[in-house]
Amino acid sequence: MKREKLISLILIGVAVVWVVYRTALGHMGRVYLVEADDRIIEVGQHVAGATLSVARTIGLWMAAFFTLAIYSFLYKDNPFYKLAEAVVVGVSAGYWMVIGFWQVIVPNLIGKLSPGLVKGWAMPGLDTERELFYLVPLVLGILLLWQLAPKGKWISRWALAFILGTTCGLRLVAFLEADFLSQMRNTILPLYDAAAGSFFTWQTLTNLTVLVGVLSGLVYFFFSFEHKGAVGRVAKVGIWFLMITFGAGFGYTVMGRIALLAVRLEFLFDDWLWLIDPQMRRIAEGAVGVT
Repeated sequence: MKREKLISLILIGVAVVWVVYRTALGHMGRVYLVEADDRIIEVGQHVAGATLSVARTIGLWMAAFFTLAIYSFLYKDNPFYKLAEAVVVGVSAGYWMVIGFWQVIVPNLIGKLSPGLVKGWAMPGLDTERELFYLVPLVLGILLLWQLAPKGKWISRWALAFILGTTCGLRLVAFLEADFLSQMRNTILPLYDAAAGSFFTWQTLTNLTVLVGVLSGLVYFFFSFEHKGAVGRVAKVGIWFLMITFGAGFGYTVMGRIALLAVRLEFLFDDWLWLIDPQMRRIAEGAVGVT
């Protein structure tokens, strides 16, 4: 057995023994509930009237297991990671399928074609009238399902072509209005600060930086002329602006992922292992109870 694998197995064994020992003592991995002000709240185990919630405790352990299983990929690919990945994908697909059925198909398709059926079956408060025009999306949906048939898959291409065409047209108009025209509008900035009555203000410097960045970036992507001389120098300025922009975007993304990591680590060390208590929840509740 390789030394790396042996050390990993030893560390995992020690961690498992330690978790089992603390769980047996009741020092981690439990959820206690108490009723206060007509609502159920999660409290520490020492609060008067607190009862152990088996369902939430099982959910806590499942959340901890899947969190560790996902992070185990940092070591290498393993069956625990594949199991967690499959569960996440399967549960997500099932969840959004149910959401799509009850929030889209039932009210927006069946409810439009047969309002009385939906009112008496699922949504008594549905306020709509019958619109036979919704037979068109019904037919298109049935044509899309033809893709699952062993023969005649070409039939689904008609619905797919219609959906792609209309989506591209709608997205193009939305893109022109929200992105292209707004970017042009935000680039055409005054170099004279009317409020301060001067050209030498911080706002003027900011507008000038935006103008130089946009023009130099466009020059970098202009390949009709060779990037030499003045054109090459302007293109290099554009590269600097592009790299700063990409770096800032990447840093912002990393900060967001680090924040997610911090949340999961706080869950493991606080809610599951009880090694920290940043909100002083268990300590305060154990001393004075719930008010």
